Amino acid sequence: MAGEFSGKVVVVSGGSRGIGRAIAAAFAREGAQTVLAAMSEANLGKAAEAIAAAGAPHPVVCAADLRTPQGCERVFATVQKRFNRCDVLVNSAGATRAGAFLDLAEETWQDGFALKFFGCVRLCRLFWPMLKAAQGHVVNVIGGAARTPEPEFLIGGSVNAAMSNFTKGLSMIGKRDGINVNAILPGMTETERVEQLFRDRAKAVGETPETFRAKAIAKDGLRRLGKPEDVAALALFLCSERARHVQGTAIAVDGGATPGLY
Repeated sequence: MAGEFSGKVVVVSGGSRGIGRAIAAAFAREGAQTVLAAMSEANLGKAAEAIAAAGAPHPVVCAADLRTPQGCERVFATVQKRFNRCDVLVNSAGATRAGAFLDLAEETWQDGFALKFFGCVRLCRLFWPMLKAAQGHVVNVIGGAARTPEPEFLIGGSVNAAMSNFTKGLSMIGKRDGINVNAILPGMTETERVEQLFRDRAKAVGETPETFRAKAIAKDGLRRLGKPEDVAALALFLCSERARHVQGTAIAVDGGATPGLY
């Protein structure tokens, strides 16, 4: 795939940290012009400098609150003005809270859906005409909780399930319009986000984060936690020409932690 993405424009929401940043870096190494969107201008700047320092094209950054229609429109306007094209859209923004069900306030539920689900929906709708013109790709980074509910992660599981349904339905429009739409379901991955989830879940059941982390890894029989680069490698493949016949699927990157057949 070396150089396959040269000249392509790749938009990554949540591109300032964690999995989103790793995905953006992977596309940039393959020659893509990346556009990173997230709320923190400082984190976006750090990510862009690190990607450029590795010899890749310097990313364009857009600081925006993707929980709002205005924030998503700002990202689209930035891309339209600079490039007027989009070949790949990666929706990786979203940080839903974990915790005991009765302790999760109304606004916490609203916030979880606002960023991860509605941010994804709005960006797909805005960029769809450009993606259709480019015969491009959409990759939604969702999470294993879409398939496996957990009592201390009800917001995340609900949001992920909604995103999975949306992705599958959108892929049917993608077949008609020539856009590949797929999802990635990361398992526990070494990011700041997962460390926070360990703390939230541990508090919900009265354990230390270290104890909860060890139990979680042992329960799933994992050799290690995932790395952001594991997810990035799959995103790169799904947006390559070799994956043109992969449409409407959701692939877990979780070390085999997903129970069941699906």
